[in-house]
Amino acid sequence: MSDKPVYLTAEGLQRLKDELQEARTAERKKIVAAIAEARAQGDLSENAEYDAAKDAQGHLEARIAKLETTVGNARVIDESSVDNSSVRILSKVRVMNRKVKKESHYTIVAAAEASFEQGKISVDSPIGRGLLGKAVGDTVEIKVPAGKIKLEILEISR
Repeated sequence: MSDKPVYLTAEGLQRLKDELQEARTAERKKIVAAIAEARAQGDLSENAEYDAAKDAQGHLEARIAKLETTVGNARVIDESSVDNSSVRILSKVRVMNRKVKKESHYTIVAAAEASFEQGKISVDSPIGRGLLGKAVGDTVEIKVPAGKIKLEILEISR
């Protein structure tokens, strides 16, 4: 995979470590048990349960590999050192959509911590990329899947 650093909060890194531990232990045990149960049913060449369990095992191992890479490349950011003069990773940004006159609040985070429901958007998303490096008062036009939006940066905090 990539050796590119992944910038996370301490909480985000801990969440990923917990998820990795769960996948390595409990989830692997469940899949091993499902494979063993499917094998006990006899002929593997026409056993859909066996095929499904092996597919699940492949998906789990791929997820574990991705989590291991992310955790291995993680760099914890001290939120108190985030500069508020421009939008950076871990910045909390209040913006105004100029077209619909609606305010939104976003926290710019690494992809591994993104959660739109919590207002955490990835630094790699169109909006995240569009806001990076901008300052209070700047207006940016960002191409999103639904078209183009104009956002005015009202406030940057941490």
